[in-house]
Amino acid sequence: MNLVIIQARYSSTRFPGKILKIINGKSLLEILILRIKKSKLIDKIIIATTKDKNDNKLINKIKKLNVDTYRGSTNNVLKRYFCATKKFNKTIKNVIRITSDCPLIDSKLIDKIVLKHEKNNNDYTSNTIVPTFPDGMDIEVFKYKALKKAFKFAKTKFEKEHVTPFIKSNKKFKRMNIKSDEDFSKLRLTIDYEEDLKLLKKIFQNFNYDIYVSYIKIFNYLKKNEKIQKINNKYIRDEGSIMSSTNKLWKKAKTIIPGGAMLYSKRQEVFLPDHWPAYFSKSKGCTIWDLDKKKYYDLSLMGVGTNLLGYSNSKVDKFVEKTVKKGNMTTLNCPEEVKLAETLIDMHPWSDMAKFTRSGGEANAVAIRIARTFSKKKKIMVCGYHGWHDWYLSSKIKNQKLFNNHLPKSIKTNGVPNTLGNDIFIFKYNDIENFLNIYKKNKNQIGIVKMEVSRNYPPNKNYLEFIRKFCDKEKLLLIFDECTSGFRETYGGLHLKYNVSPDILILGKALGNGYAINAIIGKKFVMKFAEKTHISSTFWTERIGPTAAIATLKEMKRIKSWKYVTKYGSYVKSEWSKIFKENNLKTEINGLDSMPVFNFKQKKMNQAYKSFIILEMLKKGFLTSNSLYVSTAHTPYIINKYLKNFSEVIKKLKIKIQNKSMLINTISKQQINR
Repeated sequence: MNLVIIQARYSSTRFPGKILKIINGKSLLEILILRIKKSKLIDKIIIATTKDKNDNKLINKIKKLNVDTYRGSTNNVLKRYFCATKKFNKTIKNVIRITSDCPLIDSKLIDKIVLKHEKNNNDYTSNTIVPTFPDGMDIEVFKYKALKKAFKFAKTKFEKEHVTPFIKSNKKFKRMNIKSDEDFSKLRLTIDYEEDLKLLKKIFQNFNYDIYVSYIKIFNYLKKNEKIQKINNKYIRDEGSIMSSTNKLWKKAKTIIPGGAMLYSKRQEVFLPDHWPAYFSKSKGCTIWDLDKKKYYDLSLMGVGTNLLGYSNSKVDKFVEKTVKKGNMTTLNCPEEVKLAETLIDMHPWSDMAKFTRSGGEANAVAIRIARTFSKKKKIMVCGYHGWHDWYLSSKIKNQKLFNNHLPKSIKTNGVPNTLGNDIFIFKYNDIENFLNIYKKNKNQIGIVKMEVSRNYPPNKNYLEFIRKFCDKEKLLLIFDECTSGFRETYGGLHLKYNVSPDILILGKALGNGYAINAIIGKKFVMKFAEKTHISSTFWTERIGPTAAIATLKEMKRIKSWKYVTKYGSYVKSEWSKIFKENNLKTEINGLDSMPVFNFKQKKMNQAYKSFIILEMLKKGFLTSNSLYVSTAHTPYIINKYLKNFSEVIKKLKIKIQNKSMLINTISKQQINR
């Protein structure tokens, strides 16, 4: 008996439900089965799927196609194949392996390979060892005895997941590769992405939806129509077998989540396309494990600055768990929000009232809403980054160059009404003359000044004092955004270090050590105006955020976390400087001591050099970028281990730079492009 086993799953990381997509009233799986049934040498067809509940959808469809099914292991596909044969094992001579994502498999090609297999008494025959047929025309024929041995002796995860690697690599088996008369290996007839489906539809449409059209006619059609080939030729052949779990999920995410992620800063492309491990399975301290259980030390963003006490801090988590067991959301309010408000106001004696949100963008929008309700003049002067909401992004409309100092040029303002661009004026940090010129030109319209206390550079002497006094003199409302800088150099906010108080302060990121909580605190004369407008959101009342913040603040105070992260961030800065100097690389190192940043002065190559560093440090088990959010989980041992490896990578970079062609080749291969 020659038995065809079609391995099939409804769930696909890259393209869920792909094999049940419809072309002219028939699913791709049905088309595949009908084409296979035309074979003269096939005795039986089995669909081998999994016990996953998602594959129930597949089973329901298969029942109508009059073929046998077997449900087995999800990850051990070799076992699934072997177990699928048990019912017929005494009569099986050869097994033909076909995957369900190859709907154009031709029965004549199957028969051709089976005949070659039997004529030469091979253990294994396929057209995949050295591919000359298109991706999607993959056929493997092997003796049942070979399958049995593979099942018994295969050890590795890869061998079990992909069925035939053990057979193909074992020299005891007699193997043969079938070649096409012409090399069509660059053609793509499989189904993994939306573009693949688009190409398949074009093919069937061209042949008047003849589902039995021969593979030779299909090849010739594509040869003559290079434009059709380009629909899906950007994808790599058999990339699924070599792709990490992260990249499979990221490619899937890009098809169902705009941009692939909820946060711009967590997009894979921001770091290193096709290499950055975009997803984590667990975390502790400053260690992250990716989906393939590979371990990394996080010497980069540490949750984009949120986890100042490290990931999964036991004291914070235990406090949260204890509270959650009592309930998170009810019709009533949680008492923790009152406790948190009291704590923050005590920490900032200049303030009187507080409101809470769960994200920084929301907190910034709330602060502006309160300020505009208070002020008779609605227009705003801003400096720094303040979130994604319309009021802020509109600043880019008429201030393109200055806006680019805070965010990448790729940030778009589509969807933001152009008229809002007249309401925001960007001023340069540490430039009093620029500040005064902008204000004088728009004096009768501006009522609010909003700024970060510091980002990449410290304030010049008396700069903040000048801003405060000027706002008092002109009766302007002053807002400090310390979402990022809060708790980094002081217990409460960077403005405390400079002894300059705003009218409204925004705190976030580190406030909840990874749990969602942001605070807007301020003076009573302005905060009470929150009651004169509509500022309200259901999930601002959940209990976890305030609970986490209370525990986080208590732990910060106990260990004086701001001193620790400042001390070791300053140490990293000084070591970076030595390393770059030793290798004759000109860089700028700035940022708060607890959030150091470096950039190469050779601006045209800055991104390429950074990308090279990221890639090499990944190989060494470190998540890095050109910036580091220091946490208390970064022990001296881990920091020194990081610096040792960083130094080795910079030496390697220096060699690459000296050999320009090598550097260019390295970077182009890694597709370095933001």
